Amino acid sequence: MASGAFLYALLSVLVVSLISLVGLATFSIKVEKLRKILLYLVSFAAGALFGDVFIHLLPELTEGIGFSIQSSFIILGGISFSFVIEKFVHWRHCHLPTTSTHPHPVATMNLVGDGVHNFIDGLIIGASYLVSLPVGIATTVAVALHEIPQEIGDFGILLHGGYSRGRALFMNFMLALTSVLGVLLVFLLGSLSGSLTAFLIPFAAGTFLYIAGSDLIPELHKETGLGKAFGQLLFFLLGIAVMALLLFFG
Repeated sequence: MASGAFLYALLSVLVVSLISLVGLATFSIKVEKLRKILLYLVSFAAGALFGDVFIHLLPELTEGIGFSIQSSFIILGGISFSFVIEKFVHWRHCHLPTTSTHPHPVATMNLVGDGVHNFIDGLIIGASYLVSLPVGIATTVAVALHEIPQEIGDFGILLHGGYSRGRALFMNFMLALTSVLGVLLVFLLGSLSGSLTAFLIPFAAGTFLYIAGSDLIPELHKETGLGKAFGQLLFFLLGIAVMALLLFFG
């Protein structure tokens, strides 16, 4: 049963990882037109990240594990970790312009958070298959639906940060494969995987809060004009709304 569950879990995360290739759809869009919609993708990503934290990650932590003062410190640890990483990136590269060979720090920060997030997805999918096959399939569907808006937003952030479309697509896919590591860890550690999830969920929440609040929102403020502001707000709320709608598929 364990070997069968492992194969199902591994196949599931590989299928979910393919969602990261959603950026292929943008290859048919002209660069000039794509640039015009980039900030709206960033707005969508900011809303999706906030929605993910407050609608999915923290409620899951509270209901499944329980929220404690330790959880608060882990969230703060995720925020502090993000702050240190971003400072390190700025100290080394802040004097360089954003180019395809030197991405904006927000892109690097998003890759860190996305890797942790996908790793947690792998943990959750792997653990669900240990419960039963139907639970594993249901969880995989929920994660897949969750990843669609997330990956669209992540792709937009990488493009906005200076990555070429090809490099952004490659990096998105490679980070998606960290979910495979999550599955492997669940089946290797067994009962200990619950403790790891109890740490990673609030840590990811802190990372996402930092990215959305410290990096993405300030980027949006660089664009002025009532029309653009309304569009950004609309896509920001859409990102939150999509995460809320996913509750019906959980």
